[in-house]
Amino acid sequence: MKRLFSILLSLLLTSAATATPLKVFILAGQSNMEGHAKIETFDYIGDDPTTAPLLKQMLGADGKPRVCDHVYISYLTGIGEANGEGFGKLTAGYGSRQKPEAGGGKIGPEFTFGITMDATLKEPVLIIKTAWGGKSLYHDFRPPSAGVYQRSAQDIEKQRYLEKDSGHYYRLMIDHVKHVLGDIKRVCPAYDAQQGFEISSFVWLQGFNDMVSRDVYPLPAKDATQPRYARYSEWLADLIRDVRKDLHVPKMPFVIGVMGIGGAQPNEHIAAFREAMAAPAKLPEFQGDVTAVQTAPFWSDELGAIADKHDQVRQMAYELKSKNKKFANADGSMNEQQQREYIKQFEAKLISPAEEALWKRGASNAAYHYLGCAKTFALMGRAFAEASLQMMQQSTK
Repeated sequence: MKRLFSILLSLLLTSAATATPLKVFILAGQSNMEGHAKIETFDYIGDDPTTAPLLKQMLGADGKPRVCDHVYISYLTGIGEANGEGFGKLTAGYGSRQKPEAGGGKIGPEFTFGITMDATLKEPVLIIKTAWGGKSLYHDFRPPSAGVYQRSAQDIEKQRYLEKDSGHYYRLMIDHVKHVLGDIKRVCPAYDAQQGFEISSFVWLQGFNDMVSRDVYPLPAKDATQPRYARYSEWLADLIRDVRKDLHVPKMPFVIGVMGIGGAQPNEHIAAFREAMAAPAKLPEFQGDVTAVQTAPFWSDELGAIADKHDQVRQMAYELKSKNKKFANADGSMNEQQQREYIKQFEAKLISPAEEALWKRGASNAAYHYLGCAKTFALMGRAFAEASLQMMQQSTK
């Protein structure tokens, strides 16, 4: 009997010593956190020898998108007020969705983020993702400590940005995280309540709607002393403090996905906004637990060049319809069929068959959605995971 008791005690102590709490990761933002890369662009990842191994991780033995047995996801998204949740084992399809509960055939950063965590951690993993397209930090995700958004006369005239909606998506995000953590087994059947869970990092990928707003961030005068997007930096710092407070994790590792649209050659507005996004990571209070990850290096230059040519084609079509004096339809004599034929010939001269084939292989959306390129989103997801892991390791030390 004593020997049996000794064995049981030893097993209990060993189990307690090796307890592995569920690792919880929160991903939040707007359309690029949703993710607009179609699964059909996966093969493009394999064209590059440096990313071919990553594609191998993304696919199962049958050549189809991998299903992660130890990574679970809950994804709150929607269009307008029609929000809903999709959840289950992580696989491709948890990108942008027309119906929140159903797979949309796209990925965002979550897929390779989870795959990287699965390959690195012994513990089971839960990703809680909340993302909606077209949302701002200044109003939609406005953190509580920033106060209620102050409407301008123009806002009142246009009946937009109502005070009651200030921070609405911030609250949805926090409420959903708490909802999932209140009944983890609903989403993650493998969860062991005795081992518990820990919120390990938060990833933020947002910004486009703030960047293009000249009402909230007016163009600066030549003698301006403050950067155009300085308030974004302030509000993002508020967001970091507030999510840590509301989720009761004072030093929660926080990853800022710095907008990389346009790659290495951004225009002045994108360049200024990137600086504003990265700025909070430089604050003394955030040293060691906030990391700004630049996503510009993951932009596809070759696809971007083709996208520029597609823009030229669209511009030409517009010019023909507007009867611009510089173009073929200056006198308005071309009918619609003639205009279509002209554009077809113009496009054929501008974009080669090889370029068109490459575009179809690697791109599936517009430039502001990183061209809908799975290679770009896969590299972002992995980078976000690696930044999280590095901060997690530092906090453990």
